[in-house]
Parts: sequence; C-alpha cells; structure tokens
Amino acid sequence: MLDLLIRSGNPLISIETTDEERAVERVREVAARLRQPLCEWSLTDGLQRREADGRFEKILPGARPVPALAHIAENLNDTLYLFKDLGPHCKDAQVHRMVRDLLPECSRRKSALVLVDALPLPDEIRRFTVAWELPCPSPDELEEIVKRTFQRLHRQHGGLDAKLTRTEMEQLVQALRGLGASEAERVVASAILHDNLLTVDDLPHIVEAKRTLLRSAGCLESIAVDFAPEDIGGLDNLKRWLARRRGGFSRKAREFGLEPPRGVLMLGVPGSGKSLCAKVVAADWKMPLLRLDPGVLYQKFIGESESQLRQALRQAEAMAPAVLWIDEIEKAFASASAASADGGLSKRMFGTLLSWMQDHRHPIFIIATANDIAALPPELMRKGRFDEVFFVDLPVAAARREIFAIHLRRRKRDPARFDLARLAETAEGFTGSEIEQAIVSALFSAFAEDAELANGHVEAALRETRPLHVLMAERIADLRAWAADRCVPAD
Repeated sequence: MLDLLIRSGNPLISIETTDEERAVERVREVAARLRQPLCEWSLTDGLQRREADGRFEKILPGARPVPALAHIAENLNDTLYLFKDLGPHCKDAQVHRMVRDLLPECSRRKSALVLVDALPLPDEIRRFTVAWELPCPSPDELEEIVKRTFQRLHRQHGGLDAKLTRTEMEQLVQALRGLGASEAERVVASAILHDNLLTVDDLPHIVEAKRTLLRSAGCLESIAVDFAPEDIGGLDNLKRWLARRRGGFSRKAREFGLEPPRGVLMLGVPGSGKSLCAKVVAADWKMPLLRLDPGVLYQKFIGESESQLRQALRQAEAMAPAVLWIDEIEKAFASASAASADGGLSKRMFGTLLSWMQDHRHPIFIIATANDIAALPPELMRKGRFDEVFFVDLPVAAARREIFAIHLRRRKRDPARFDLARLAETAEGFTGSEIEQAIVSALFSAFAEDAELANGHVEAALRETRPLHVLMAERIADLRAWAADRCVPAD
C-alpha cells in the first residue's frame, strides 16, 4: 500500500507510530523495491543519503529543518525523503511554507516526502498529508521476534532455556498482538530474564506487561485479574460453555473452520457473580481485561461522546486479543430503545457500538452485564452480536456451599471446620456478594470477641442481613419471569 501511495504521486505521506524502527525499515524496503534513492533527515543526524550497501553519506550535519528543506528544494529529483519527527517543526511558519512549496515540485519529479512521527501531526500540515498506517507485526513476525530475542539474550547472558510447544508458542504470539516490534521485544526480554526461562508460565507476565504498556485512558480501563474458574461457585452451565470456547482464537480453530467467539450477554440479579465471570474468563484465557465504563461515555460537548466511544473501541482493538467487559450496559444504551430527551445521542452511540460489534474482525471477546435487560433494544440481543444470552439466578444450595467454601479459604479458614450445609440452608435467597459480606461481618464479630470464627458468627450475620430478594422481591420476580423463556440458565 505504501508503494502504491508513492507511485500514485502523493507528495507528502505521514506515518504516525511509536514503532519508528519498523516504519523506517518499511520505507527503506519500498525505496529499494522502487529503485529510488533515499535520503533521511533527523534533528540529530541531519540530512544524509543512504547508499545501496546500507552505509550513509552525510549531506548536511545535524541541522534544523530549514537548511535541509532548502537543500532539497535546490537539488530535487526522483528521491524519496524520509523525515523523522518533522511534525512539531511544521508549526513554524517558515518550515510550513517551505514544505508547502516543495509539494507541487515533488509531484512533478516523482519524488515524495515521508514523515515518520511518534506524535500526531499538527493541523498546519496534517491536511496536506496522506496518512499510511503501519500495520502491527503479523503472527509470523512476532514469532520471529520471540526467537530472535531469546537468541540475543542467550548470547549475552547464557544459561537460558526455552520450553514451548507449538501450541504454547501460538498462545504467546497471540498475547503479543497489538504491540509494536520494539515493544514486543522488550516484553519478551522481561519475561525471559524474570526467571531465565521462556515457558507457557510466562503468559501472565506478558499479559500484565502488555496491559502496562498499552494502559488506556478515558472510559476504557485495564483491569488486573488474579482469579480462576474455581473462584466462582455454581454457574456450571456457563463454565462449560466458556471452556468449550477457550481455544476459539487459536490458529487450529481457524483451520478447523471456526470463527472466534464474539461474546456473551449476562443478565442477572445484582451481586450474583456476573462481573466476576468477566475477570475469570480473562484470567483463564490469559487475555487482558478491559472494562468499558458507560458512566463516563457521555460528555457535555457535541460530538465528544461519540468520539469517546470510538476511541475506546480503537484501544480495545490495539489490546487484542482481549476480553472487553461492558459493565451494566443498560445504563448507557437503555434510552436508545425509546424516545429520549438527548437529541438522539443514545441512538447514535448505540448504532456505533452495534456496527462495530457486527463488523470488527479483531480477537475480542465481549462480556456485557446487565441487571435490567428488558430496557435494552432488541437488536442488541440477536445472534451475531453475542453468541449467547445467559441468566445468572440466585445460587442454589450446592452453589451456596461452594461460595461459602471459596470465601472462607480466601480468608485463611478451613471450610471443613464449618457446617457448610447448614450455612447454605440459612443463606437461602442470598447472592454471592451477600454471602461474602456476611462472612466479613462475622469475622468482625469474632475479632471483637477475641474468638476464632465459628458457624454461630456466620449464622448470626446471615440472620441480621435483609437480602436483595426480600428488599426487591417484586423486581426480582419480574426479572426471573422475563428471563425464563428468553435466556439460557447459567447454572
């Protein structure tokens, strides 16, 4: 595509990327392919000509752009000119005018100026450029980076070992997607030097390093996860469904004819574990977890809300493969299903999200949670947007026993010392979060008495609690009735 832009006579081409090394190498490859001379400029190295053997001949020493542009104007031919970080200088009126004067001459002489900048170009020059986006490294390139990085570190440090199967290497490459070449190299080096090994156990380290490198802003938040499927009590049907799709993003799945799973919509009683499911999926599938907060999508200036959403979706694509968690989705888009007083903003935002969900081809698994799905537009729930709609009900007795055991172990208590069956019976109608808070309350009671936690403390805390199914009995009954024939039970 870069070849085509140059051959088509575009005189000013911009490449905005932090992966400068790859961008420069790509321009050099294109110049060699087109058999055009190449000159490169930077503020530190000045203007220099690149010879066929890779050596550089200095034309002007480290110089500001004005002398370099003046030299180019006097000696313009069919050469490609690569400028590193020229963008900030284009705010200067003289530089801006000199670049503008060069453009018609470049078109006539089959020349081009290629700007490689890490920061967005100023408006003064952006409108005259044709943008070319440097593609992220392909899986094959990333695999080569992993091997090259390991070999380099092995030569430098020695005593390193790598134990990766073909499938594990593919998982590691998937985790690196969205990073530039230099970023991927640093992340892999960190994972190797952490324990002088490169194994599948380094995947969480790589995911965390990637999360830090591409930490997002605004309404998309990167969440650290340290959970496992065993940390959720019950929801066996949902767990089985997710386990069957764990390898859905792999090359083997694509060769088998499968498309990557798109996501699930989870309706349920508040506090029943929907949000925890998103964290467990990200941890179990070894993917970054990104949370889209609908509460900060809407801004006061016209057009800013839509921009926030598009920016969040672009960030999710950069982090792919990833789990995108849209928490309480009804709070952002409920008014899109009815007449609203926001001038159609909700409908436009909703349309943007639906189009992206339908058309994107990035390995992103969407988990949307909702407490009142009846308010959402029906288009959101059709197949193709989500793979399935699950209903997370109040936990049954067996699930409540699991939940008690999980939270007791988390607080360094042996579940075998407690009568879990009795506690589960006492906690009938309680959600998972209410059970957790009852244990916390019981711990405070035991601590105040200077005694060890016992069944009696937990039972007393449960009896003192008015659970949600009592406080909001009518609403929960309506929710269950609505979901009965419309959703797949999670348990």
